[in-house]
This record gives sequence, C-alpha cells and structure tokens, in this order.
Amino acid sequence: MPRRHIHMTGAEGAALRAALRELRTRLHLPAEFPAPVLAEAERAAREPRLPELDATGIPLFTIDPPASRDLDQAMHLAKRPAGGGYRVHYAIADVAAFVTPGGALDAEAHRRVTSLYFPDVKVPLHPAPLSEGAASLLPDQTRPALLWRLDLDREGRVETADVRRALVRSRAKLDYEGVQKAIDAGTAEEPLALLKDIGRLRETLERERGGISLNVPEQEVVEHEGSYSLVYRAPLPADGWNAQISLMTGMAAADLMLAAGTGILRTLPTAPDGAVGRLRRTATALRIDWPHHVPYAELVRSLDPHVPAHAAFLQECTALLRGAGYTVFSGGHLPSPALHAAVAAPYAHCTAPLRRLVDRYTGELCVAAVAGAAPPEWAVAALDALPQRMAEGTRLANSAERESVDLVEAAVLKDRVGETFEATVIDVLDHEPLVGTVHLEEPAVVGRVESPSRPLPLGDRIRVRLTRADPGLAKILFAPA
Repeated sequence: MPRRHIHMTGAEGAALRAALRELRTRLHLPAEFPAPVLAEAERAAREPRLPELDATGIPLFTIDPPASRDLDQAMHLAKRPAGGGYRVHYAIADVAAFVTPGGALDAEAHRRVTSLYFPDVKVPLHPAPLSEGAASLLPDQTRPALLWRLDLDREGRVETADVRRALVRSRAKLDYEGVQKAIDAGTAEEPLALLKDIGRLRETLERERGGISLNVPEQEVVEHEGSYSLVYRAPLPADGWNAQISLMTGMAAADLMLAAGTGILRTLPTAPDGAVGRLRRTATALRIDWPHHVPYAELVRSLDPHVPAHAAFLQECTALLRGAGYTVFSGGHLPSPALHAAVAAPYAHCTAPLRRLVDRYTGELCVAAVAGAAPPEWAVAALDALPQRMAEGTRLANSAERESVDLVEAAVLKDRVGETFEATVIDVLDHEPLVGTVHLEEPAVVGRVESPSRPLPLGDRIRVRLTRADPGLAKILFAPA
C-alpha cells in the first residue's frame, strides 16, 4: 500500500485527473486484465477449492472504508472463560482457493505484484470477480478463508496461535467512524467493544518492546471552481486498534515460520542517521519541537494527527520505512536480518492477499507449519524469487505514489506561481549545493528549490518564491526569494 492515502473529488475531465491518467501511461502500468486472465477468474469464482472445516457459526465482522469491496480480513473477539485473557478469530481471504499455480491468474499476479492506489483510481492485483467478489469477505456470503485463532493472556500477549483453512461467513461490514461512535457511546456489542481493550493492550506491548506505529492521515484533494486544496483525515483510535490485530497476526505468522524453519519475513533495518537528520529538519520546518534527548518513537506518540503540521510530519516519517524488504529462509537456517525495526520483532506480511502477492505464500507456509506438514511445492519453489518480485512491485508503487503526490501538490499550488512562502531547507544535493528540497510551512508541501548563485543553507528557514506549478509537468519548483 502507498504510504500516502490520497483521494480526490471533482469532475472527470479535470486537469488533475487527466495528468494522473498520463502518469499511469508513462509508468507503463497494466490496464485491463487480459481475456484469458478474466476467463480464469470467472471460472475460479464459480468453482473455488473449498475446505472441509465449517466455521460459518463464528459471527465475524469486517472493518473497512465504506466504499471498499476488496475485504481481506474479518474478525471476532471474545473473552476466554478459563483463566482470563482473550480469543481472537481472524479470517484472511484464501486467494489460493481460486488461483491455480502456473495458471494465467497466477502469472498475472506475479506481473502486477501489488495493487496500486492513485488519488482517483485503483489498479488491482486480481480481477474484480475475485478481489471484489468471490474471494472477498463480503457480508452474508460464505467464503473460503485462512482462519487464525490467537489466544491472548490478560496483558494481550499471544499464548497460542493456530491457522487452518475453513469456510467462514461475515455478519456485518463495518466502517471506522461507525465503529468508533459505537465504542465511544458504549453501544457496541462485546465482540466489537473488545477491539478497544485488545487494541490498547497491544499498543502498550508495542511501546514496551520499542515498536512504533505511524498514524498517517489520509488526504483528500478537493476541487472547487478549478482550484484545489488538500484536506487531512486524521485516523481514529479504532484505525489503530484494528491495525494492531493485523500486526499481531503478522508477528504470529513470523514466529510460526521461524519455528518451522521455512518462510519469508518482512524486514527493516534501523534508519540511517542521514534519514533521521532530514526528518529533524522537517520537524523544524513544521515548528515541531524535537529535543535531542527525545527518542523518535516518543516524539511520534506525542503528535496529534488532527493538527495539520503534525499530520504533515507523520507523512514524512514514513520515509524511514523505505529500507524495508523481504528475507527468505529455509532448511532451518534462521534468517539475518530477522527483525523489522519499526515493529521491533520478527514480522511477516500475511493479512492482505487480495492486494499483495507475498501474503498468499505466507499463508500457505503458516497453514503447513501448524499442521506439521511440508509446505506445498509450488509455494517453496517460488520463495527465492519473491523478494526481487516484491521489490520491483514496491518500487513501482513508490514511483506511482511519489509522482501522484507531485501532481497533487502542483495542482494545489498552480494558481500561486510568483508568491513567496516561509520554508526550511531539508535537503541539499551533495555535489550540487545550489539544488535542494524545501518544506513549506503553509501549505505543508515539499518541493525542489534551485538557487541561482548562493549555496542553499541546509537546515535554515528561508523565504522562497514559487516559480513553477503545473500538474502537467508533475513538479513544483521554488527559488530563494
């Protein structure tokens, strides 16, 4: 998923939408699915491989944005009667029930790697008959799934983890705002009300182990009479509690694969000093006080995503996640590296198989590990190539995101060419001291700056003049005022 979730409203013929369409063409993104892929998807939707275990009696529910139809996860939360603690049932869409290894669908998924999200449209990993239909955990539909059962102690620590194939049936499609209102009002039934209890316990454990979750706001591009503005949607506490369930499952998946000796982890090294230094300059640009003795994680937890400057800083914090990759291991040889620095524990992607290729493989390995069986040959055979495929897909997603953000910022500023702004120089090119990057104080955008003669003062606050902002060029450009 992109680090910036940007949505837009406005007329279909708007200049920004046209520029976004041109961007997708320039990036050579796949458009429609080939006819053989669609045909196989439609056949698979009619005839999936169904498991024997029937778990449709568990009253699962999903939590997603209201318009979403590609529903990867459904959950049910309960208190454990014996000894206290909690039981989490977490169903993950079973994409392998529909995709035949080596078939047209499988080949297309390996070509696309991940769903791509633009402000105006989505470029999906799987065709809609699966991703928004037969494989999606839509309400009141019986679906094949990988059903996790996680038993937690009173403090929210995982005591046992189990995952197996099962038929499931979601009872309700909930959205974040509705969930938050019900929990705050005390009207949520226990399976939903426990989301707060378990989520907060998991957040406490995250702090204790030194992990950090970024509550990155979504942005909406609003068009009004030919001009654009950016509006932040701050995440709700329920967003974070829901994310903790997914994070916990990813950690449990990593532990299962490590114990079995074969798997693929999502890993992230500690951020280099240069990236942290740039982030400190961004904090200065946004007038966020970051004393040198305050750790990064502590600062992030102190921020309020409802405050625009804090929201912008949280967006920039995701730059520290860009070194993430995938590490494969087999034959009982433990991987190195094995940790995800932001999670502060071993971690695996396994909860979004409708939108991310690697999750299908992680699920297979975990089911085999719990059963004490050898994983399927097709899953093991693909492991060594997966990190490279995922890296290529991630690079494309990052390019799409980065250039989409450039387009959006150009659209926001297109009527302000010639104006001056307060900004901080957050980066200067090593071999070109006249070229760098500034972060504006208001609006909170980042852009290239080129000085005609004097070297740019790294870390200093300066006034800059906007010299170019054209959505068709996908760039904004400043010069010292």
